[in-house]
Amino acid sequence: MVRIVTEPIDIPMILESLGDPSAGGIDLFVGTTRNHSRGKKVLALEYEAYLPMALNQMQEIADGARKKWDIRNVSIVHRIGRVDIGEASVVIGVSATHRNEAFEACRYCIDTLKKVVPIWKKEFFVDGEAWVGPQGGDQ
Repeated sequence: MVRIVTEPIDIPMILESLGDPSAGGIDLFVGTTRNHSRGKKVLALEYEAYLPMALNQMQEIADGARKKWDIRNVSIVHRIGRVDIGEASVVIGVSATHRNEAFEACRYCIDTLKKVVPIWKKEFFVDGEAWVGPQGGDQ
């Protein structure tokens, strides 16, 4: 499953999508909005994406993980729009026969997503706002 959503991410649904009777391990990464960045208090984040390209690249990441590791299922879901403190911005899950493949493939998916997928993050502070990420030199 590869999706970009505007509502809170349904983590139980993603976990359910990873099920496979041959899977001995499921790794689930949940990236949440934290309340601080670069020494400032963060009020919220806002994400924007170039949807057609972002979805295509997210699917390529999932397909690449399937080619590199013996995994059963992979789900990549990113939220766009306003994301408040404590809410999930991105959820990546991988199921595999063995835990090591699940861990490695999940890390590959989030690290690659952060580097190549055209999704941009704006941080809102008490005293202003700033775009961050690969284009702004910060993650």
